[in-house]
Amino acid sequence: MITADTLVERRSRRWGRFTGRPDLVNPLDAFTGARRRWESFRLKEWIGFTLIHPEWASSMIIQDAKYLATSEIYGCCRATGELSERSASGRGRAQLPVRLLDGARCIFQSDGYRLEYGFDRGHDHHRIIIDIAASGERAAFSGELRLDAARSSAALAVSAPLRRRRTPSAPAMFTYKEIFPAEGELTIAGHRVVFDPARDVAILDEHRSHLPYRTDWTWGTFALQTGSGIVGANFATRPQPNGAEDESCIWTPQACEALTGVTFNPLAPGRMAPTRVISFDGRLDLVFTPQGRKDATPQLLVASMDYFQQCGTYQGTVRGLDGTEYPIDDVPGVLERMHARL
Repeated sequence: MITADTLVERRSRRWGRFTGRPDLVNPLDAFTGARRRWESFRLKEWIGFTLIHPEWASSMIIQDAKYLATSEIYGCCRATGELSERSASGRGRAQLPVRLLDGARCIFQSDGYRLEYGFDRGHDHHRIIIDIAASGERAAFSGELRLDAARSSAALAVSAPLRRRRTPSAPAMFTYKEIFPAEGELTIAGHRVVFDPARDVAILDEHRSHLPYRTDWTWGTFALQTGSGIVGANFATRPQPNGAEDESCIWTPQACEALTGVTFNPLAPGRMAPTRVISFDGRLDLVFTPQGRKDATPQLLVASMDYFQQCGTYQGTVRGLDGTEYPIDDVPGVLERMHARL
């Protein structure tokens, strides 16, 4: 585990798992001059949240692909499968500061659409602020959530190569994730959704990565609050060199513990089939049952995407390194797949 203030020091990038998010995360600091400008164009950055609530599933994202900035949000009623979603795009509309936890504000704003994350300088609380007006038949989203950073999970922060060469210009990823108790109220398509900080959480997901032109991953996450603290998991598969760190982990009330050898196995054909998720060592053994699904398949001249995210519930067990088992009984979470040319 690495303790560091910066991801890049004297144009040399650090690789591995960090004890927490470095204060400064800017992969471009490994470059200068014209090379820095080119790598800036290649850099893909996003910050999003997955909201865990017993009645509504919701995820949101602000992302900057350099040739286009976008933001998306959706809400899915777990009981009915009713899906409401909004999106906006435009070059230069995304603000994603590289010093995230030091009083930063992350904003995407366009006509009638504003999504903002505020990170408290004292690390006591963060905020999600949503102000998206109805437009025609498209639903409105609004409200504010306060995230309790004093009772958060341990941080997951990983810097890893996505190709065998560990050079500054090779494809690589940095991700930071953390789970926060969430309190407040949202309005989703006219429905009032109240968040209880003793029950509900928001899972932060930050990426600042130079992805391969052809990019694939499968990813899932969930979390719940227990009497002893937050329990959850983050699990992913993507092409990586042998021995490289990946972002899979189990969150116990005490730590964020690395996890390897995750596989996703659909249990039946079809778009809404359950999926079994297991790790090689058996510490993760779950079945995900989808309740709703969001698809995105934009096709551009040099870029394309075949993506979906399902919301649903996880059933099974996770086990900490100390042998403690945590039963997962219909815990809300998400599962997504991405195939893209970026």
